[in-house]
Amino acid sequence: MPLIALGLNHLTAPIALRERVAIDADATPPALADLAAQPGVDEAMILSTCNRTELYCSVRDGAERVPEDWLHARNQMTPGRLDEFLYRHTDDEAVRHVFRVATGLESMVLGEPQILGQVKEAWRTARSAHTLRAPMDRLLQNAFQVAKRVRTETRIGTGPVSVAFTAVRLVEQAFADLRESCVLLIGAGDTIELAVRHLIERGVKRLIVANRTVETAQALVNPVGGYAIALADLPKHIAEADIVISATTSREPILGVPMLRGALQQRRRRPMLLIDLAVPRDIDPTVADLPDVFLYTIDDLQQTIESGRRSREASVREAEAIIELQVERYLEWRRAAALDQPLRVYRARAEAQRDEVLARAREMLGKGRDPNEALDYLANTLTGKLLHAPSVRLREAAEHGDQGLLDAATRLFSDGDADGHDA
Repeated sequence: MPLIALGLNHLTAPIALRERVAIDADATPPALADLAAQPGVDEAMILSTCNRTELYCSVRDGAERVPEDWLHARNQMTPGRLDEFLYRHTDDEAVRHVFRVATGLESMVLGEPQILGQVKEAWRTARSAHTLRAPMDRLLQNAFQVAKRVRTETRIGTGPVSVAFTAVRLVEQAFADLRESCVLLIGAGDTIELAVRHLIERGVKRLIVANRTVETAQALVNPVGGYAIALADLPKHIAEADIVISATTSREPILGVPMLRGALQQRRRRPMLLIDLAVPRDIDPTVADLPDVFLYTIDDLQQTIESGRRSREASVREAEAIIELQVERYLEWRRAAALDQPLRVYRARAEAQRDEVLARAREMLGKGRDPNEALDYLANTLTGKLLHAPSVRLREAAEHGDQGLLDAATRLFSDGDADGHDA
């Protein structure tokens, strides 16, 4: 049963396409149920972050194209429209890709640890939706172990590595001294929490966090002396911000031209730096046309990220060596599980036949029939049931000249070793 990893990311697709294909947390369970219900799909998991949307599926032979077709249909695109932006990995390459994603080797910020938490959340969602079976569940468990080993045994995570850290570095490079600046953060997830930490470390003068749930934002800013506001109150406070960093899961832009134009008028041409880390985007891209506004999206951080990536190249090689070893170990387990499946099916069928015949023999005894008659019935009927299917297949093999099956049966049913002696 082929294992497929299919998706697009920051390297293969522009942000406009990524935000269209992205699947938010609330939409993931029904999307999973729909994907798993497609003909030929046996297992499914969806991973959707600001930089990637990926489908992991086990499919039956002949259904290899089903994940692509489902993704096109879900986004109301004609078949093939996404193909030039998609990457597709099968079997061992799919296993390798899962391990690389979980360890941060496929991330925009090389080695960033947040992706592991996102993969775990995707796994938990798929488990809750009952779209995972033993093979893929085992794959994800192994991926978590691989990520832990890479984090422990290499220096790939040395120093701050995250999109949030990169955004703060961009602020320092492109703007004034943070000690004289007011920063407005929109959202209260992991990215914003990390940004708060990095900003505090650099002595930011003033912090405002805006979120749908004010209590969540308050929990972020209480320890650092900032203050929290509701998203609905953004128009009242946006003009105070020299820098805005936004990372929410909103499907629609939160900041648009009218709000920013009003803020700029209040600021009297003092410039604003806007950093949009969300996919779909939180800030309307046409905002960049306003005077005195400098807008950066997550894709614009790439140049800043590259310097950190080069410094970790040695660790990447070490991480890849760990991954290669674990890929082979997982594939060995998968092959063994596939070989064991026919034996489990045969044993379960034999046990069911045994129980059926034994129940009939007990019924005969209960009705006062001769015990020898009941024993003869049990022995003859059970032997006949157990030998029926193999006998039919061997007869068919002989009629069709299937010497391979006949030789295999000879080895399978032999009582001794190759020389005819007892083992």
